[in-house]
Amino acid sequence: MRIDHLALWCEDLDRMAGFYVRHFGASEGPRYRNPAKGFESIFLSFASGARLELMRSTALEPLRLAPGLERMGLAHFALSTGDDAQVDALTAQLREAGHEVIEGPRRTGDGYYESVVLDPEGNRVEITGLDVEPDLGPIRLSAIPGSDGPEG
Repeated sequence: MRIDHLALWCEDLDRMAGFYVRHFGASEGPRYRNPAKGFESIFLSFASGARLELMRSTALEPLRLAPGLERMGLAHFALSTGDDAQVDALTAQLREAGHEVIEGPRRTGDGYYESVVLDPEGNRVEITGLDVEPDLGPIRLSAIPGSDGPEG
């Protein structure tokens, strides 16, 4: 079992897609439109196979929260660079581009090296370094059934 994708309601699909393409190397898929429902979306794909669906609606009015607000439900999602030095570099790049860095880079109590930034619409995005599973050491993708790791 794996998570296929996360979905975010957005006000500006192009701005949000540009952020993830420019800073995180996502590939942008074709825009889907359903005029009858006032809905459109774009899927972004990452090299790992993870996907992020950006959605916009003219028929619904999703609740708008203050940028970075902690709430019940989805608190953040994490994108791994696989390298602690890349966390520093990407965090600096995002800061220089005017994006708000709200934490780090820092080493957390559970072993992650991370920073937390806000995307253009205020969603918390964790940027992590070396993949660590708390108390179990680095994650081996080859240990996940169906992965393309060197061991199977």
